[in-house]
Amino acid sequence: MLGVFKFSLTLHYKVLLIYSKMTEQKEHLQALTDIRSMMERSSRCISLSGLSGVFAGIFALIGAYFAYEKIYSLSDDYRALSSERVVEMTIYFLQIAGAVLIASLAVGTLLTIRNSKRKGIAIWDNSAKRLLINLGIPLVAGGLFCLVLLFHGIIGLVAPATLIFYGLALLNASKYTFNDIRYLGICEIILGLAGSLYIGYGLIFWAFGFGVLHIVYGAVMYFKYERK
Repeated sequence: MLGVFKFSLTLHYKVLLIYSKMTEQKEHLQALTDIRSMMERSSRCISLSGLSGVFAGIFALIGAYFAYEKIYSLSDDYRALSSERVVEMTIYFLQIAGAVLIASLAVGTLLTIRNSKRKGIAIWDNSAKRLLINLGIPLVAGGLFCLVLLFHGIIGLVAPATLIFYGLALLNASKYTFNDIRYLGICEIILGLAGSLYIGYGLIFWAFGFGVLHIVYGAVMYFKYERK
């Protein structure tokens, strides 16, 4: 009987020891997970440069200026233009938008690389991948939707649609970068909705959304996170 009691105590002791080790291992794993999560949050796309937003806004204003000159140099009533002329203008605007996008991406990439090297942060990591995916899905959907609008000749809603989908993309990607970008996204959506109510003034809303707001946002981010 005494032997059975000793065996039972030994068994319980071993079980408690194994359980204690398993609990300790789980706690260590959870601690490592928490540390990794904190590191990702603290460095998530921290290398993004606020100056890239400033340059993107400047490029957008330059593009809006050339688009404005094109519109009001053709006719006093550009709504009365022939379909061929409208197609020509649309292609011209797409070229301007493409040039603004390429210039913004080029400068933004260079500044981001410089900023990440200065801070010793990896440019391409899991956070950056998730950021691009969550940013890209609404942008691609918005681009396709704008092409559908052009196909049906609904040109007046193209500029507001770009603002709305861009704002949605910023909101969708905000959890992988600075939270401040949420406010920019909300402002872009509001501008897009307002622009959809005033057909014919889309270029003004577009210039303010992609130009002025980007400059203001980029300057705020630069002085808040980069300048020491």
